[in-house]
Amino acid sequence: MPDTMSDPLSATPQNVGSETSPGARGHEGGGERGSGHRRLENAKAELLQRALAGAGIASDPSLTSLVERFYRHVAPEDLLGREPADIIAAVLELRALAASRPQGTAVVHAFNPDGAREATSSYSVVDVVTDDMPFLVDSISAELTGAGFGVNLLVHPQYVVRRDLAGTLLEVLDVSSAELPEGATVESWMHVEMGRVTDPDALAAIESSLGGVLRDVREAVEDWPRMRHTSIALADALEADPPKTVPSGESSEAVEFLRWLADNHFTFLGYREYDLAGAPGDEGLMGVPGSGLGILRADAGPSEAFAKLPPAARARATEPHILVLTRANARSTVHRRAYLDYVGIKRFDANGVVNGERRFLGLFTSSAFTQS
Repeated sequence: MPDTMSDPLSATPQNVGSETSPGARGHEGGGERGSGHRRLENAKAELLQRALAGAGIASDPSLTSLVERFYRHVAPEDLLGREPADIIAAVLELRALAASRPQGTAVVHAFNPDGAREATSSYSVVDVVTDDMPFLVDSISAELTGAGFGVNLLVHPQYVVRRDLAGTLLEVLDVSSAELPEGATVESWMHVEMGRVTDPDALAAIESSLGGVLRDVREAVEDWPRMRHTSIALADALEADPPKTVPSGESSEAVEFLRWLADNHFTFLGYREYDLAGAPGDEGLMGVPGSGLGILRADAGPSEAFAKLPPAARARATEPHILVLTRANARSTVHRRAYLDYVGIKRFDANGVVNGERRFLGLFTSSAFTQS
């Protein structure tokens, strides 16, 4: 995935195998390499046909399509040698999880294969069903890897589905996401295989942590257009009415910087406004109810980041300078596991006195690091 969100509502992550995207695994071509790749693809197709026949669903077009599309971009090397029954079971387990998903939620199930599969499986599974959106693969992989669970295989098909108002799955349509019929939505059905986890409490913890990550991804993606618009609106307001106590050159630089952020140089993940309140020398930043967006959507009380500052640093927070640029003390749960970039824009009253802050949290994009 690119690390910008120029069009987050239409971007679609790719299906990936255990190490690289499918396009990087190999390609059709002349000579021995091209012929070897074709042999592997043919062996994969034969294995899928045996699996469908053995499961007794080869004559069911809907299930056949579900299985074939699930494994379409999985490298042959990741399937050959597996038991046909295991291949079908992975798809049917994910479809069972997808049977009910209330609107605006994600369902996550972490488990160890059981029954006949238990003897042939040396891995644990995490299945996820959610609305299709950017950053899913990156965020889930980063969460599992950061917790010490190596990802061996990640299968990520997108399906066009219809659900009723309660979230019950009605049908999986045999169309691509580019052919979205009325009343249908595009969902990501993700199947992750990782090192074996024997502790049931650890599996439950994985479900909980991934649920939080997926909530952060959803809120960041949904609110990204408003956060980007806010950055532009703040630049326009500063340009039209710069603070009286701030040098004009500094105001112009802040205006240019905010517009630069919005020009695909910053992945906006969270935003909130704060009021500066309290006696001189003992001021505190209080979150403005209803102002939060993205990962800062939930209302909060005093800013912990501000409260932890030493007295000298807190005094500088009231100085007449517009921008505060630093790193937050928390890592991002969205996209990549880096410390969040913190962009604060001080708010001034009519007399040019600092009375609050507008805060963005996010990640500078790769293009930002190639410029001055």
